[in-house]
This record gives sequence, C-alpha cells and structure tokens, in this order.
Amino acid sequence: MGFRIEKDSMGEVKVKEDALYAAQTQRALDNFKISDLKMPIAFIESILDIKLIAAETNHELKLLPRNKYQAITKAIKKIRKDKLVNHRNFPLDVFQTGSGTSTNMNVNEVVAHLASNSRVKVHPNDDVNMGQSSNDVIPTAVSVSATRALVHDLIPALLTLKSTIENKAKLHKKVIKTGRTHLMDAMPLSLQQELSGWAQQIQISIDNCQKIIPTIAQLAQGGTAIGTGINSSAKFRGLFAQKLKAHSGLPFTKSKNTFASIAGQDASVALSGVLNTLATALIKISNDLRWMNSGPVSGLGEIQLKAIQPGSSIMPGKVNPVIPEAVAMAAAQIIGNHSTITIGAQSGNFQLNVMLPVIAYNLLQSLHLATTSAEHLARTIAHFEVNKEYLESQLSKNAILATALAPEIGYEKASEVVYKARKEERSILEVAVELTSISKAKLEKILDPKKLT
Repeated sequence: MGFRIEKDSMGEVKVKEDALYAAQTQRALDNFKISDLKMPIAFIESILDIKLIAAETNHELKLLPRNKYQAITKAIKKIRKDKLVNHRNFPLDVFQTGSGTSTNMNVNEVVAHLASNSRVKVHPNDDVNMGQSSNDVIPTAVSVSATRALVHDLIPALLTLKSTIENKAKLHKKVIKTGRTHLMDAMPLSLQQELSGWAQQIQISIDNCQKIIPTIAQLAQGGTAIGTGINSSAKFRGLFAQKLKAHSGLPFTKSKNTFASIAGQDASVALSGVLNTLATALIKISNDLRWMNSGPVSGLGEIQLKAIQPGSSIMPGKVNPVIPEAVAMAAAQIIGNHSTITIGAQSGNFQLNVMLPVIAYNLLQSLHLATTSAEHLARTIAHFEVNKEYLESQLSKNAILATALAPEIGYEKASEVVYKARKEERSILEVAVELTSISKAKLEKILDPKKLT
C-alpha cells in the first residue's frame, strides 16, 4: 500500500507512490543514511539549469527530438512554478557517491517523471542526461551555483558593508580616540582612520571575489565521463556555455581543459581561499566592535551597539554584542569549511574527483554565511553610537602621547615623563612642563592629539 515498483539496470525497487523520483534515487536513499545534511537547494537549481540548457543544446544539434525537448523544458518550468525544488523531492544525503551521481540521477528522474505522459516517454538517462555524465554535470553545478552566489549575493553584500563603514567613518571623522596595540594604549588616531582599515579589508575581499569569477565560471560540461567528451557532440561544449551565459547573464565559459575541471577542484579551493581571507577580516571587525562596546561601566565603552535582545537569563538589564558574536562564529565555520574543501580537492584520483558533493555543500554554505554575515555586520555598524565625550576624556589621560616628545627630548627622557605621569595620575602636559625645558605653549602644540593623527 502506498508504493509503486520502479526499475533500473539493477532490477526492481519499491518507491513511494507519490514520489517524483524513481529507482536510482530510492537506492541512494536506502544506501546513504549518514547525516541529516541534504544537497543545497541552490545546487539542485543549478543542475536544473544544466538540464534545461543541455536539452536546448541537444535539440539544436538535432540529437534530441522536438517533442522530448519540449517535454523536458515544460517539466523544468513546472518544477520551478510549483516550487517543487525542496528536500522532499530532492532528499539525498551530502555523504553519497563521490561523483554526485545519485544527485544527478535524482534530478534526471524527477524531470523525466514530470516530462513523460501518454504522448511522449522521456528517459532519465537517454534523454534528460543526453550528452552528459554525472562527472561533468556535478562540477558544472558547483561552478554555476558558486558563480551565481558570488555575483548576485556576496559581492553586493560586501559592497554594502564597505559603503556602510565608510559612511560611518565620515560621520565621525573629527572624533579622535586612543589607538591600541597589544590591547594596550598607543598613539591616537581618528575614528575615521580606524574604520578605514575595516573598509580596506573588505575592499581586498571584494577585489579577490571579482578576480576569481573567470576561474570559477569555467564549465566542465561537455567533458562527460573523463574529459574526452565521449557520447557528446563535439559542438556541445561551446554551444552549451554560450547558451548558459545568455540564459543566466553570468560570464560562463567552457573549461580550458575538461580533464582538469573534472578531476580537479582547484577553482573551488581558490574561491574558498578568498572566503577564508574574508572570514578573518569579519572576525577582526567583529572583535573590534566587541571590545569597543565592552562595559558599559568597566570596559572600554567607546561605542554603544544597538540593544536588540536581553543578554542574560539571570542578570537583569545585561545586553551583549550578539551580532558580532554570531558573525565570528559564522566566520569560524567558513574557516573550517576551507579545510574540508581543501581535503576534498585532494581526492582527484586520475580522471575524477570523488568528494564533489561535500565540496559543493561546504562551498555554498561558506558563500551563504559570508553573505549573511556581511549583511548583519553592516546593520550593526550603521546603528552604533559613539561615546564622544568619554573618548576625549580617556585620550587626555593617555601617557603614550609622550611619544611625540621623543624627537625633542629623546626616548629615555620621554619614557621618564610617561612613567611619572602614570604613577602620579597626572597629565603628560603637566609632567612635561616640569621635566623639560620646552615651553608650555610649544608642548601643547606638540601634544595636540589631532595633529598626532
């Protein structure tokens, strides 16, 4: 009750009666019960794009009959229109066959099931998968989904974050504060200068993202099983890339070498490296925000982040820097994903990489986490308030300002001024008047924090 019998090359399989997939998907469901991690929806969407463009390409090359091409196209449109791209119809575990064959066949079977009717019979292998192999479809889906996330999501989010930081910096360009090295008081700088460092770190990641696009956007499609293009038209590779570029509006090109694109995942490692670099910048900025916000009584108290939720289940009134904390954790996940992707890319044995699903999962997760982290951090930076009066009062007590006296009185004499000022809790100006022969007017000029920035 509630089941139907499906057949594949290995025989009969029981499949749920209302399932859109068939035998090979069911075998994979039975075989791979390793985790609760499913192949990303964005990845499935990319495979559907590949199937759509492949059908169009094969039809144009007079390999796929018109009625089957139309049926496949109509089925893919129905999948999208009826919002059938979900883990009910595409339910496979990330930890599956290393080529991702199970996921490729899952998509082939769903499309074939919806495309077939009383007038036309569409076969998942012969028709939906015509001129393709899982070995070139899955690497191509990595390229397509990663390029789309990079161009449409991550780069815009980083541009917004950078713009937000720069706007905040301009608003507070006259605010001078104590700088810190080793978490200890150092020479002063403006808040604008401090934030400019954050903005430049994000700009570096924007540049890196833009530079990697031509590499990640190279498509393995057309290489089929091992890179030779067996069972695919010689014209398929170039025509497919042109059509996918036109369909998506993204700068896809055919791979310069299909053997490298199928056996290697260098482009994924390179993109993950870009995300790894970005993650370190996000952690740096998040930790700066946490330190600057610390207190409010016994911390640095330089800024006040917007209060968005109670911070403690036991301490009334406590508010914590939760967004920077969340972003730092997401960045840590990105760094961990980079290790997984690096290990996965090492598993290109001869003509095929056999860790493609886990590379795809981690790369897309990292792209998503980087995007949402940038968005959350931008909102946090946009709304923090600066405690200007407190910054000024703390700056006036900064004994390290005596560094500016070193060219006039030497390092050792300047150190004497610093130690005495700290010990007696007096201002540098007051002590310098006593211990040097420099006039007070000149000392005030030398020790002006604004000029020292």
